[in-house]
Amino acid sequence: MGSDTLLGELWEFLKVRKAWWITPIIVMLILVAVLLVLGQTGGSASPFIYALF
Repeated sequence: MGSDTLLGELWEFLKVRKAWWITPIIVMLILVAVLLVLGQTGGSASPFIYALF
């Protein structure tokens, strides 16, 4: 079964290696990246993100 996307490759890695402990780390990294992008764009979400910190 060939998966040609990054998420597909990551999913296959987690299934084969049984490395489920990596999943929370990846989820937190994605959430931080989304917050950084939303905070840098200066849109209407910025005041709410700054209030979190």
